[in-house]
Amino acid sequence: MSKKNSYMFTNKQHTQKGIMSTILGVISLATLAYAIIMSYLKAGNIPRQYGAAALLVMIFAFAGIALGVISKTERDKFYLFAYIGITLNLLALIVISVILYAGAYLE
Repeated sequence: MSKKNSYMFTNKQHTQKGIMSTILGVISLATLAYAIIMSYLKAGNIPRQYGAAALLVMIFAFAGIALGVISKTERDKFYLFAYIGITLNLLALIVISVILYAGAYLE
């Protein structure tokens, strides 16, 4: 018996909160990368706006994690963007934590 080409149709969709979580994670990591690169190019002599940007990155990352977790609790949806969003936002928080640790304890 030969295998028939069969298609499975579903009404599942990606969660909008998961997509927003992913977008916030990308924005957070891009902002951090820009601040780190510019800080390196200016030999550590950076304006205060980079610190404010890091604070906004933390706020975005916490909001992105919350949105990712909330979107994971929705039923009958695809969770790919929820997992990607949670991962990106956790990565942004880890990078901020390392920067703060290095600034506070390493000289």
